[in-house]
Amino acid sequence: MTESKLGLDFDRVEYARGLASAIASSVQIFVENYTTVAVERTLCRLAGIDDVNENQVPLPNIIVDELREKGVLNQGALFYIANAIVNTSLSPQEIAIRVSQGTLDITKIPIADRERIDSVLKPIIKESISKITERKERRESYLETLGEGPKPYLYVIVATGNIYEDVVQAEAAARQGADIIAVIRTTGQSLLDYVPYGATTEGFGGTFATQENFRIMRSALDRVGEECGRYIRLCNYCSGLCMPEIAVMGALEGLDVMLNDALYGILFRDINMQRTLVDQYFSRVINGFAGVIINTGEDNYLTTADAFEEAHTVLASDFINEQLALLAGIPQEQMGLGHAFEMDPQMENGFLYELSQAQMTREIFPKAPLKYMPPTKFMTGNIFKGHIQDALFNIIGVWTNQGIQLLGMPTEAIHTPFMSDRFLSIENARYIFNNMKNLGDEVEFKESGIIRNRAKEVLESAISTLEKIEQEGLFSALEMGLFGDVKRSKSGGKGLEGVVAKGSNYMNPFIKIMKGDK
Repeated sequence: MTESKLGLDFDRVEYARGLASAIASSVQIFVENYTTVAVERTLCRLAGIDDVNENQVPLPNIIVDELREKGVLNQGALFYIANAIVNTSLSPQEIAIRVSQGTLDITKIPIADRERIDSVLKPIIKESISKITERKERRESYLETLGEGPKPYLYVIVATGNIYEDVVQAEAAARQGADIIAVIRTTGQSLLDYVPYGATTEGFGGTFATQENFRIMRSALDRVGEECGRYIRLCNYCSGLCMPEIAVMGALEGLDVMLNDALYGILFRDINMQRTLVDQYFSRVINGFAGVIINTGEDNYLTTADAFEEAHTVLASDFINEQLALLAGIPQEQMGLGHAFEMDPQMENGFLYELSQAQMTREIFPKAPLKYMPPTKFMTGNIFKGHIQDALFNIIGVWTNQGIQLLGMPTEAIHTPFMSDRFLSIENARYIFNNMKNLGDEVEFKESGIIRNRAKEVLESAISTLEKIEQEGLFSALEMGLFGDVKRSKSGGKGLEGVVAKGSNYMNPFIKIMKGDK
């Protein structure tokens, strides 16, 4: 890259990357030996199994719960589904329906020759890969014909609880100038160990992430994008206990951005670290293949820990998340690594420290479409002061060439945004982004000044943290509370019972295909 405006020592940056790579590789050794109920349900969906039974239980859950209850989930859902196809000539969907009805026990069917099992899977795999590829090509076609807004992308949220009302608000935001619409999930969905089915109209603090809701919103944004003459990206959440399932639903329905971070789930939703790191890997493989930008949640560390004192933990986590994403086949251009503008506005020279950290993150991850998060922790309900805080945040966003700018709202800490709140936020950002467009190209930073010194300090503290994690291992580091001042147990949290070691018949051919491995 070009010479650092901050005078960063890139030998130290590469040393940090090496430490993060060692940490990620250690995690990967664990991940590759295990599967989870969520991974297996994802494979059921990739095999074409969908819908719910008469009790509204998703059919992928029916299959996986059956295998778990019989003690054979370690052999994998695809193995038993394919073996049943060989013996019954039924489709995966028909097999799931019969299992749900109690008329077929796929664990008691004689095991067929492995070549026949592999053979019946090939057309099923080809069909699901083709569907995801077609969706990716549709996005690329829109980007070629319509184009999109300039970076930083203007990213706003809708969160009514009703997908049809979300559509109304999303269309309004797109017409006002938004580039990315994030449909916030209903409170607590990350802790559900199943994915609800169909269109939903009742959520609290957000709307259920379902495949039908994805389809409805994607269709609406395509219409408004054609009207506005630019492609509008759709964002949702494949975090929580259903990470890979929601990832594949998004891939099938044309989502563009996914919140996708195991560390966030571990720290802030108390999801078991073993479970979610296995789930994260497959979800990221899917997102990488589908061309989806992942967003990571490091910004949240600064809501529970001091944003000045703990800035290095954000950088250390970004390094680790980068390496975990690379192992899953995600290119740097799809890594929306997270950081935030969260210092106390009463701090003297706080803007300079925030500017330093944003520029540092930009220089260290030059290809990544960084996700820059607005002030929330110190929003008071004073909408006028809040609007100024958001303006300062927007100045740094354009100055340091961030990729994804989640716009702050003047009514943060008061209520879920109204359409008028979004209008003010978008107007604020567009004014600043246009008026200060090339500010970053014009300004240099004083040698040994506050800004340069802060960046070097944060980098060195991040390296010290990475050295400690590399020595302890990521699991132990999380138990010690090195991120966000939150401690989690390796055997605690939600979902550990859904983790099993892979057996001798286990198969997941999608990973190799999606990563393009030979």
